[in-house]
Parts: sequence; C-alpha cells; structure tokens
Amino acid sequence: MNKKTVCNCENCQHRLCVSRVPIFSGLAQEELSKVAALIVKKKYEKGELIIMEGSCHESLIIIDQGQVKVFRYTVEGKEQILYIFAQGDFFGEKNLMKNQEASYNVEALETTNICMINKEDFQGLLRDYPEIGIKIIEELCSRMEKIEGTVQSMGTKSIESRINGVLLDFVERYGKKHHNGILVELPLSREGIANFIGTARETVSRKLSALQDEGVIEMIGNKKILVLDVDALYK
Repeated sequence: MNKKTVCNCENCQHRLCVSRVPIFSGLAQEELSKVAALIVKKKYEKGELIIMEGSCHESLIIIDQGQVKVFRYTVEGKEQILYIFAQGDFFGEKNLMKNQEASYNVEALETTNICMINKEDFQGLLRDYPEIGIKIIEELCSRMEKIEGTVQSMGTKSIESRINGVLLDFVERYGKKHHNGILVELPLSREGIANFIGTARETVSRKLSALQDEGVIEMIGNKKILVLDVDALYK
C-alpha cells in the first residue's frame, strides 16, 4: 500500500528535510547530504497506522510533512494520547539501540510523509557524528520532562488549566499571526484533546465555549481557533 522511494537529493529536498530536524542541525551541508542519502521515504494517509503497538520497527522515523499522534490504550480500552509530532519531529529512536516491541501506536492525523533511517545506518551515523547522539539524549530528556509534567497536571491541575496548557502548546507549535491574534489549526478533534489531557469530550467543548464567551478565543469551525488573548491562557 505504501510505496517506498529512496531519497535522491538531486530530485527532491530531503537534504532540506534533514536540516529541519533538530538532532541534525549542527551538521554541515556535505554531512547533511550523507544523512539524506540514507533516507527511505514513505507516505501515509490520514488514519493509517505507521507503527502498531507490539510490532518491531528498526528505523528512526522523521516527519517530513504532516502530523501524527502517538498513543496507547488504557486497560479500560480508552485511547491515551502521549504526543503529537509534526514536521521535523522524530520517533522510533529506542528501537535503534535495543531490539524490542513498540509500546505505542503511531497514526497519521493527515496525509504524512516520513523519512526513515534504518538501525545499521543510524548507528554508523552515531559513530561518525557523536553530537547527534547527544542531541537525541537532550530531546528524550525534554520528552520525559513533558510526560512528567502531563502526569502531574492530570493529578493536580484543574481542567481549565489543562486545556489552557494544551492551547498554549498548540499556539507555540502551530500558531500563525493573525491581525486579531494568533490563528491555530488544531491537530486534534475535541475528543482527541480530551484523550490528550485525560477528560471527557463534553468537558473540553464546554470549557472552550466558556473561553470564547470570555473573549479569550474565537472558535472557527471544528478545526481552527483564533486566540485573541494569549496572556489570559497563562492565568
């Protein structure tokens, strides 16, 4: 279903793709070209699984275009979203270091192009460019801090604070300047946001409506929010 194509930097922009990834940002153009030459590209449509929990996957996966959600199911069978990844983000790094089954699912939220570097090639990169390994460690530490913050907020913060925090995260990652504020194209539905912060979809809808009534945001259909007062979300 998903046709593979080997990267050819003369015909596509995988070198540009690689340069957008933070863990490769310190490499020179010649070095970026060497990384790009290792890439295999795949395309997934909205709703397709890129990784299934329990499967074995021995590649570092970089998002060239699009967005994905990383999630697992609770013992009650409810979806729990762990991350939302977009252009320049990467995942699958644990499988490059140790043979193990995936502990999560990854699903495309929209048409998504990914670039993959297999285990053997990536370990060669780490030997040639140790700074890449250091950047991966830094990124993984940041993710751990984010998960710890999410777990803590789910236990101690109010629903309002959790929703405000998600909106601020979306503003930072997806926001675009608008003459009335910051326009955000939501990567998740109301139900997806609810699964992200551990509450009910109805609660998310009610709290968003309250923010709109207060003049903090303006909801534009189901997929866009215009943030009129960013400072109010910090309160």
